[in-house]
Amino acid sequence: MQFDCVGFGLCASDYLCLLPEYPALDQKTELIAFAKNGGGPVPTAMVTLARLGARSAFIGKVGDDAEGRYIIDELQKEGVDTGGVRIDPESATPQAFIWIDNPSGKKTIALNRTGISAFKATELNERLICSGRILHLDGREVEPSLLAAECARKAGRTVVMDVGSLRPRIESLLSMVDYPVVSENFVLQYFGRIDHAQAAEKLLQFGCSAAVVTCGNRGCFGATKSGIIFQPAFDVNVVDTTGAGDVFHGAFIYGLLQKWELASTLRFASAVAALKCTQLGGRTGIPNLEGVESFLNTHN
Repeated sequence: MQFDCVGFGLCASDYLCLLPEYPALDQKTELIAFAKNGGGPVPTAMVTLARLGARSAFIGKVGDDAEGRYIIDELQKEGVDTGGVRIDPESATPQAFIWIDNPSGKKTIALNRTGISAFKATELNERLICSGRILHLDGREVEPSLLAAECARKAGRTVVMDVGSLRPRIESLLSMVDYPVVSENFVLQYFGRIDHAQAAEKLLQFGCSAAVVTCGNRGCFGATKSGIIFQPAFDVNVVDTTGAGDVFHGAFIYGLLQKWELASTLRFASAVAALKCTQLGGRTGIPNLEGVESFLNTHN
């Protein structure tokens, strides 16, 4: 196996605007700060793994344009393999426009995918899919995601999925995943208003090894057959929450690679995500392993 983790999913370029306060309709405001990052849930998770010292690769699609070249260049600078990124001359690379409220660090995101063609199942490189110990998906492109999960499972690989919102054929996807890590938004859409710990437990019915529900600044719940684990969020000076969930996923996968117990993995992933939130941008604040260990040593 060439990689520790191979990821397949959406990629985009992020334009981030830090605002003194979120403006009302028909109001104008000046920015406190601006940043541009490569973005997307799975590629950001792959960058997180690379900074922590793991070998990662990304599979996705960009247009043959400046945005696409920027995304590939950013991943390569981080040490993420981009051999599986398809460049479509007929497409325009997705963009995400992000406004961050300075007092809270919370954000609003508008994703522009109007110019990108769908990633077809026939475009998947099955050998690359199985070249990592773990496969990470976001489930946006259903058919190729199902095929990728099937290939990985047949090859004895572990499958992790970032479930930020309700997807088509979600039951089929979840039945192919060893570790679903879902948002509280997905829980509300799929289960309704139920307790997050109960939702994590219900996800075990799909046959996964463990399930995790992330709850933003309240922490996260993990469920195994042995019971429920709650990990509170770390208290940090929040500047920007963009990408916090994506970073959590990458750090969670790092814990799986180390074969840690679920409690240790959730604590580690929560610390990495918290550190990310202290800087503007989905990737700017992602720490290296030494930085996370130092943080954890002072936050017992």
